[in-house]
Amino acid sequence: MTEPINLSDEDLYKLLRGDNQFAFSVLFQKYNQLLFIYVYKKLKDEEECRDIVQEVFLNLWNNRRKLSLKTSLKSYLYQAVRNKALNVFVHQKVSQKFLDSFGSLPEVEEGADYGIREKDIIETIDREIAMMPPKMQAIFELSRKEYLSHREIAQLLGISEETVTTQIKRALKRLKLRVVEFTLFFFI
Repeated sequence: MTEPINLSDEDLYKLLRGDNQFAFSVLFQKYNQLLFIYVYKKLKDEEECRDIVQEVFLNLWNNRRKLSLKTSLKSYLYQAVRNKALNVFVHQKVSQKFLDSFGSLPEVEEGADYGIREKDIIETIDREIAMMPPKMQAIFELSRKEYLSHREIAQLLGISEETVTTQIKRALKRLKLRVVEFTLFFFI
């Protein structure tokens, strides 16, 4: 058999679907740096870019058997990295809108209890996510933790993009209400 390093992307992908770890390693070595440079031009955040590229490769490995490519593997990888970068932009905008929606809160001296309040807010958010209906929770986590696009989530779960959008809006509304309640408790 020909060494995987001399094979085309298509042949490497076929080997990858057969659980060939060496083929995966060759693909990673071939595209890791190229994808990083591509996404770095857009985000300008080295750590975020490395995370995105690694996440794309992790998803490629985890979904290797069920993934059906409609384009070349190279195109798929670049598109996946692009989508994740766009999700980061969207997430940053949503986070900023969320923070801006609070308006100006009274200045609070950063003291010993600052870390405790921050931890409590994070726990409140995590608890609220855990209390979401299972479908909403899964969609929200795929969107916010896995940085999947609405289309990717819809395809993965076999639902419509509109359902994904609606579930994410509802999840954000729930979180916003809980965090505002929690925050107001500390500032009153």
